[in-house]
Amino acid sequence: MASTLFRNVIQAQPLFLNSSALLRRKNGVLYCTMKSTSHSHTQTATEEKQQQKSPQKIKVPPQKQMKEVSKIGADYEAVIGIETHVQLSTLTKAFCSCPYSYGAQPNTCICPVCMGLPGALPVLNSKVIECAVKLALALNCRLSFSSKFDRKQYFYPDLPKGYQISQFDIPIATGGSIDLDLPLEFGGGHRRFGITRIHMEEDAGKLMHSGNGSYSQMSNHPSQVDLNRAGVPLLEIVSEPDMRTGIEASEYAAELQRVVRYLGVSNGNMQEGSLRCDVNVSVRPIGQAEFGTKVEIKNLNSFSAINRAIDFEISRQVNLHSQGQQDSIVQETRLWEEGAQKTVTMRKKEGLADYRYFPEPDLPEVVLTKAYMDSVGKSLPELPEAKRRRYEEMGLSMQDVLFLANDIAVADFFDATIQKGADVKLAANWIMGDIAAYLKNEKLSINDIKLVPHELAELIASIKSGTISGKIGKEITDLVDIEKMVDKVIAENPKQLEQYRSGKTKLQGYFAGQVMKASKGKANPGILNKVLVEKLNAKV
Repeated sequence: MASTLFRNVIQAQPLFLNSSALLRRKNGVLYCTMKSTSHSHTQTATEEKQQQKSPQKIKVPPQKQMKEVSKIGADYEAVIGIETHVQLSTLTKAFCSCPYSYGAQPNTCICPVCMGLPGALPVLNSKVIECAVKLALALNCRLSFSSKFDRKQYFYPDLPKGYQISQFDIPIATGGSIDLDLPLEFGGGHRRFGITRIHMEEDAGKLMHSGNGSYSQMSNHPSQVDLNRAGVPLLEIVSEPDMRTGIEASEYAAELQRVVRYLGVSNGNMQEGSLRCDVNVSVRPIGQAEFGTKVEIKNLNSFSAINRAIDFEISRQVNLHSQGQQDSIVQETRLWEEGAQKTVTMRKKEGLADYRYFPEPDLPEVVLTKAYMDSVGKSLPELPEAKRRRYEEMGLSMQDVLFLANDIAVADFFDATIQKGADVKLAANWIMGDIAAYLKNEKLSINDIKLVPHELAELIASIKSGTISGKIGKEITDLVDIEKMVDKVIAENPKQLEQYRSGKTKLQGYFAGQVMKASKGKANPGILNKVLVEKLNAKV
């Protein structure tokens, strides 16, 4: 069936599907807005703005784009919302049993269901529901006891069915919030941003552009389609328009990444497309209740790009307002050009009517029970926000708190170390100092090092009691590492080794010096000399 369906579009490269004849149609993206939900214990940014006479200002480093944004002054404020797509780390796709492996050969992880072939029926992966419930609870959302799937109609070469299975009017979760701490270099402070909704959907495929990337049918370099990603499960998180600066938006996205990694529902790697953000930006005069014309920005593959793209777009729109040309700001989708450091028009924005939503007839409604919600809730780990507050209560500085809670593996290492009785501040200093520097230099994660938490705790206790000094504590004491260095030095000095074994034993000092040089003075002298004597006197 597949060969018959695609026989007129498959090129000489058998692994790709050619799409040049289809690329003239346009894609569309939904921007969802729902009524904001108030929270009693902390105000959202939107609620806070309604009670302030002037916008909150955040101190930022002297960067070129930030200087541009500072020109806004007290006349305008930006309104920013983000749509985030999180690719789930399930073993199989959303509606079929195909596995998905990032970087696999094109069109090797596909079947009739995810290819959209006639007669193929979807079956929902229950792990997608579990991931959605976990994230919804972590983001303080209201779960829907009953939700449904819909067909979002649009035509594009990477969407084989001609529609995307998504959720429209009854998503699985609504009305949540996320808390974060801004870095000290950006002024610090605790912020809360509202979450409009979370819904489940499937991903599309991926277009592969060769040559000049032209969409023309006359191009000598036709575009091709890799459907490996088609049908991969996604959760879309739509924020309330509560952010006011590029920094706030990038930190919101970074906190979402931390949350999904803590939960284990996604690796959150932006470079792999596992976490993708589309931002919506508008500006309005201070005091105006109505939002300005919203512009969406795509092609944001890093948190710094989110920050810079938003700052540029704010400046662009404010400049048009100040010149009396605000009518030229139209609802559209723009791309961020990293090289030029600017946004450019991609296409005019479609409306909801362009998608022609209707209920997905091949899937039943998703029904949740309170018992199921409670069981998932009990399985949640300590989340980044709770961990930061706990570290603060220990007396750690905000700089320490943000570093330790940023990576769940680092946080677990720190927690295990202090559980063994280590001094909290000394443990934080060791992890943030020498251990972090070693990890950076060796390009390792904290799970890759030989030092384990109880050993670090013992080392810290010995230093604190005065048994050893801090300098000695930082020496290399691993026997295997020292043996490797000794073997290398001996192998590189065969002439001196021969002289030593001929009776010139004073050369032991020479070998010891070479090993200390190789270890940058960190090899423990006692262990070094013991190993060195054994190696030098070993029988050939």
